[in-house]
Amino acid sequence: MKVSIIGGGGLVGSCAGYALQCGGIVREIALLDVNAELAVGQALDMAHGAPSVADQVIVGGGYEHIPSSDVICITAGLRRKPDESRLDLINRNTDLFVSILDQIKAAGLKEGAIVVVVSNPVDILTYVAAHRLGLPKQKVIGLGTQLDTIRFCCLISSELKAPPTQTKALILGEHGDSMVPIWSSATIAGLPLDKYPGWNPNLANQLFTRTKGSGAEVIKRKGGAGFAVGIAIRDVIESIALNSQKVLPVSSIQEGCYGIRDVALSVPTVVGRCGVVDRHEIDLWPKEVQGLRASGAALRKTLEVVLNRVG
Repeated sequence: MKVSIIGGGGLVGSCAGYALQCGGIVREIALLDVNAELAVGQALDMAHGAPSVADQVIVGGGYEHIPSSDVICITAGLRRKPDESRLDLINRNTDLFVSILDQIKAAGLKEGAIVVVVSNPVDILTYVAAHRLGLPKQKVIGLGTQLDTIRFCCLISSELKAPPTQTKALILGEHGDSMVPIWSSATIAGLPLDKYPGWNPNLANQLFTRTKGSGAEVIKRKGGAGFAVGIAIRDVIESIALNSQKVLPVSSIQEGCYGIRDVALSVPTVVGRCGVVDRHEIDLWPKEVQGLRASGAALRKTLEVVLNRVG
C-alpha cells in the first residue's frame, strides 16, 4: 500500500509519516508539500532510519504521486492569526483545502483510493472533500475525534494512575467546541469507570475540560501538536491497510446514525480497506445522544455558510 501525505513537510504531516514508518505497515510513504525541498528533506531524514525499522520506500515530491496512492492523507492547513475570527480562519482554510482537492482531482485518483482528512475544521472539510472529489461517501474519512479520544484516555489514566492502553473512553461528535464525552461506556481494565479505585464523579468535568483544552495547551507550550496527531492518523490508516475493521471515532458523512444526516461528524465507525465499513449506534445516555445531535446541528450551520462560499 502507498500512502501520500499532503502537507508532509509540516509538523503534523511529518509526524504522521514517521508514525507510519515506525508501524511498518505500509509499503510506500510519499511526503507532498508546497515546500518541495522541505518534503524531500523530511523524507530523506526518515529514509536514513529505514534500515533499523522496516523495508519501505520513503520519498518526497508532489502531486505526481497521487495516481498511484491507495490512501491520500491531507494535513495541510493554516493557523489562526491574532484577532482573526473563527469563521475567517475557516474560510481561509476552506479556500486552501479546495485548491488542494482540485489538484488531487486533476492528478487523478486511483480506483478505490481513500482520502483521510486531517486539516481543520476537519468535519466541515470531510464533507467538502467527499462532494468536491465526487467520491463515494465511505471513501472519505476525517480524523474526527480520534485525537480527542486518545487525549481523553491519556488524561483519565494519568489522573487515576491506570495503564493508558487499558483505559477506554470515547469522545464523539464535532472535533471542536461541541464535542461530546461518552462517560456511559468508559472503562479501565474492563471495569466501569465508577467502579475503578480513585474515581470521583467530580473529576468528570475537570477531565473533559482539560481534554477540550489539550490542543491549545500543546500549542502554547511548543507551538503545535505533532506526535499524538501522527499516532491518531496511524491508527486510522493502519486499520485501512490491514483491513482490521477497528471501531474508531472518526468523521464521515452521516446517513441516519443517532438520527443525524447530511453532516460529517464522529460516531463509532468500522474502518477497513474500503473505508467506512459500518457504523455502530451504541447505547448512550439520553444526554449524550442529545449532545451528539446538538453537535450535528451546530456543524450544519457552519457547513451551510461554507457551502455557500465554495459552491
